[in-house]
Amino acid sequence: MSDILFRGGRAFLSAGVFAEAVLVRGGRIAAVGVESDVVRRAAPGHETVDLDGGLLIPGVVDAHLHPVQAGLERARCDLSEVYGLPEYLGRIAAYADSHPGRGWIDGGGWDMAAFPGGLPHRAQLDFLDRPAYLIQRDHHAAWVNSRALELAGITRDTPDPGDGRIERDADGTPSGVLHEGAMDLVGLLPPRPTARDLADALAEAQSHLFSLGITGWQDAIVGSYAGSADQLPTYLAAAAGGTLKARVVGALWWDRTRGAEQIPDLVERRRSAEGLDRFRATSVKIMQDGIPENFTAAVIEPYCRCGGTGLSYVEPALLRECVAELDRHGFQVHFHAIGERAVREALNSFEGTDPANRHHIAHLQIVEPSDVPRFAALGVTANLQPLWATHNAQMDELAIPFLGEERSRWQYPFADLRNAGTRFCAGSDWPVSDADPIQGMHVAVNRTEPGGSVHAGYPTAQTPFLPGQSLDLAVALTAYTAGSAWINHDDEAGTITPGNRADLVVLDRDPFAEPASDIWRTRVAMTFVGGDQVYRR
Repeated sequence: MSDILFRGGRAFLSAGVFAEAVLVRGGRIAAVGVESDVVRRAAPGHETVDLDGGLLIPGVVDAHLHPVQAGLERARCDLSEVYGLPEYLGRIAAYADSHPGRGWIDGGGWDMAAFPGGLPHRAQLDFLDRPAYLIQRDHHAAWVNSRALELAGITRDTPDPGDGRIERDADGTPSGVLHEGAMDLVGLLPPRPTARDLADALAEAQSHLFSLGITGWQDAIVGSYAGSADQLPTYLAAAAGGTLKARVVGALWWDRTRGAEQIPDLVERRRSAEGLDRFRATSVKIMQDGIPENFTAAVIEPYCRCGGTGLSYVEPALLRECVAELDRHGFQVHFHAIGERAVREALNSFEGTDPANRHHIAHLQIVEPSDVPRFAALGVTANLQPLWATHNAQMDELAIPFLGEERSRWQYPFADLRNAGTRFCAGSDWPVSDADPIQGMHVAVNRTEPGGSVHAGYPTAQTPFLPGQSLDLAVALTAYTAGSAWINHDDEAGTITPGNRADLVVLDRDPFAEPASDIWRTRVAMTFVGGDQVYRR
């Protein structure tokens, strides 16, 4: 492998610190600094990459996403790139016509905000000649037709599961929306993806992520959830066979129907990945609540319209016992916590744990202000999904009216967390939202919808959402790079530092040199993993 010299632009080192040139040798960063000094160190016959005025950054590590599921959905009835009932029905009908042999119409990506009250109806899908199971964009609900309900035996007499809800018409008839744990009542019926399907989905996802400058990630659910297949065998095979080029940590799914007795099983699952270079199963994912739009996020005071306080999927006392035991076994714990009660329960469970395990809480939509300083005090990392912190239909028409004025001001308090000394990592939650980290950085800085998003035309999309909670670009970029590499215990990535692996991304422009409102226009030109080019635009 010949030396690679990056020159002709700037390289981001840290906030306010840039280099003129970077030299890569043997897959690692060999020199960083003034161009004339770095050039002298390059071996004869070296390759030169002209940044052409762009910016060289460390490879992005997405700290929370679901790539195998995303790959599967891209190959099925994918609604994520359109918006509105007519558009959804057109895409569904076209998919059904082009796949006459499929026994089920399955896929997903629909947005709650496209429907009155956030709820589609079974009758809208009853034009199909087959059962349908379509997962909502956030993966906390599913839209099904009457045929699917019939096959599942779901009637007005079917009780709600303890961790979910069957949406019903006024007369008690299931309406066609299944929330949270109720999704499995139908979701386990469609044909399971084959091992080849899962391998292809991972390969498709990896290719897409490389095109966005993502060189590593933490898969936020490795296990069977909401009808999905267990991805662990897929990762093990890809890592052993050399097709997994990215460096990945799998967050093993915590079965909320069980308790600490599942920990020996998780230890065995972790052991199955030992010795692999590109994949480790060292984290455990606990989903503590749902989302506010369907009243399943765990809140302290009742919702404004339904009066409930959401769901805590693991009873708080049991949660503390289980997290303490996971911590003693050396697991990192990765929480989903949306509502302020869930955030508090997660923080409470981390009291007395070992910060060296690098525990983190993802999403953090609502944080009660007195809990903000507890992150730094407990050594807990805030795992940000910045793309959600904007005015859009789901926020303005569903979340804010359900949460109320005061609690709505507690949403996505990035600056407050930063000012309290909290460590950040960041991710996309793809396919829940766009995997492009540049779009997430745009929102973190501007708190407005990126120009190219499906919500960009919403009337208040360019009105900053709680602008006092914005971050500067260097902080956002560091969260997606050094912060997320750190959360994955990958201490040889995340910064452009001599000796680190050459996981690098060339951007087509320098967003630090352009107006903040144009960050979203930035595109990836090239991506390198360990000095090997894995993407070129």
